[in-house]
Amino acid sequence: MHSFIRHLVSTLGLAALMAATGAARPDARTNPGSPLMLAGDWVPADSHAIDFDALPRIPSQHAVVSDVRAAGGHRVNQHNYLVHHDGRFWAMWSDGPGESRGPGRVPGHDRADQHVSFATSPDGLTWSPIENLTGRPDAGYGWIARGFWVRDGQLLALASRYKAPGYHGEGLSLQAFELAARQPPRWRHAGMVFDDAINNFPPKRIPSGEWMMSRRDGNQAVHYLVGGVKGFDQWTSYPVIGYADSALKAEEPYWWVLPDGNIASLFRDNANSGFLFRAFSTDHGRTWTRPVRTNFPDAKSKFSGVRLRDGRYVLVSNPHPKRRDPLALAVSDDGLVFTKMGYLVGGRHVDYPHVIEQGDSLYVAFATAKQTMEVLKVKVADLAKIENGKVAR
Repeated sequence: MHSFIRHLVSTLGLAALMAATGAARPDARTNPGSPLMLAGDWVPADSHAIDFDALPRIPSQHAVVSDVRAAGGHRVNQHNYLVHHDGRFWAMWSDGPGESRGPGRVPGHDRADQHVSFATSPDGLTWSPIENLTGRPDAGYGWIARGFWVRDGQLLALASRYKAPGYHGEGLSLQAFELAARQPPRWRHAGMVFDDAINNFPPKRIPSGEWMMSRRDGNQAVHYLVGGVKGFDQWTSYPVIGYADSALKAEEPYWWVLPDGNIASLFRDNANSGFLFRAFSTDHGRTWTRPVRTNFPDAKSKFSGVRLRDGRYVLVSNPHPKRRDPLALAVSDDGLVFTKMGYLVGGRHVDYPHVIEQGDSLYVAFATAKQTMEVLKVKVADLAKIENGKVAR
């Protein structure tokens, strides 16, 4: 039976297989194994065959916060994060030495002496001069930007400390910084959030009232941390999946709460399937279903999402399975199945997005070839202009 199903997938495509087998829509409790995540008459049987360059264009305004491309690949800007707090926007990103890999190649990253930079803005488009948030790391170590966390009205900046090169192995920990002064902004170290941890995005509230965020340990296994109520350093870690899993090498997970209160988690797959994987939790992040490969295409790249105030869900990602170009935005009514996809920016290597909603707009931070910190401003109302046509099969 399994060989027959694999044969159908390879010959008909995943969408056709679902039609042939009557696959139902995903549901955290009744159908967590459904692969359906992208649907519409514009989606071909093989979603890898979508013409991503021909997706409907989404209007936006653009700003460059930092650009180190003139360094010729010898400097890196990446891991971009945004927040709006106390009447202004805050941006942070990893800022450090790169490793040139030849003309036109993306530089290496997460080397010793990497720090976290930040800037502020009144409108998300006009940015202050760049300043150092973490300070210089200890010799042989570096800092990776991990996002802003507004906890009980206090703005915290998260950064993972690692022993270079790369975050894998000993010496990894997630740390918090707090504002020591507001004008001009100055940060001081507040303490360790969790040892042997690098998160992907800062904590969010779950229906239980607790905070939750992802954790990867020094062996790259994926966990979820739940807690953060009694203190920013009070967490319980719940395992999801190890990195050596044969079907999925899970990295950079993202999650959101579904309309029914259950939680869906999405995973980048470093095993090169070219698709996102998905798992569910029905007990506030304590246990998770086995991650299942969906039909949502992915370039093996970081992605970011947000649930809008109107209840819809937005996912910003690199859906082209062979390259990080373009950066696209997909829209779902239920956080499970996406029915629209539009083109945000491309024509070059673009990645590491982080999307937030503020006022009547979305703000998307991203990088060009891991050497810039850039921001797009998109009107939420303009998402209604995404009208996907049929794609040739």
